[in-house]
Amino acid sequence: GQRREEEEHHSLETFTFYLSEPLSKERVEAFSDGVYAIVATLLILDICEDNVPDPREVEEKFHGSLLEALSEYGPNYLAYFGSFVTIGLLWFVHHSLFLYVTKATRLMGLLNILSLAFIGGLPLAYQLTSEFAEKSHNEIEAIQVSCVITFFASIFQFAIWTTALLNEEETLHAFARYGGKEHAFMFAKLALYPCVSLGAFFLTCLLSEFSTAIFHLMQIIIPFAF
Repeated sequence: GQRREEEEHHSLETFTFYLSEPLSKERVEAFSDGVYAIVATLLILDICEDNVPDPREVEEKFHGSLLEALSEYGPNYLAYFGSFVTIGLLWFVHHSLFLYVTKATRLMGLLNILSLAFIGGLPLAYQLTSEFAEKSHNEIEAIQVSCVITFFASIFQFAIWTTALLNEEETLHAFARYGGKEHAFMFAKLALYPCVSLGAFFLTCLLSEFSTAIFHLMQIIIPFAF
């Protein structure tokens, strides 16, 4: 009896030590979906709370024209749609990734948490690019911060895929493994956001005319690559 207890205790120690130990895939997906839902909700609350014209202002400043008043918030609405598309597509890529995964590991869970940490920063990116739009002094810096947040959120997703490929026979469906019919397509989806965000960052360093409007239009156009 004592020997059996020691073996069980040893197995628990090894389970908590190795990053290759299995992790509940369902728990990882449930937690991730919750984070994405909260981030999307925060974005919606931001646009609804801060970008609705005051009735008195509509009457006095815009002569009662609601559409004219709403046009004043054009950059904010563009930033909202660009940011929401980014959140939605990153969730879609995450969902596609875990459809191909058969077994999650602790390392994959850790990388997923790191990705979600930057996903949680996307409302901050939205606030920065909407507040510092229209050729303000810090417009380029706001775009760069947004690029950095998006890059790390997506590169950690790519790292999850890379980790799964290292032990693909245990962690991936056959069609998603190297040489499988879905492998190249999944690789392209996971590589898209790191490449685009990195490219946009370098464009801000080279082109002084690069603006938040261009950046958010890029975000809105990206779904057509899928």
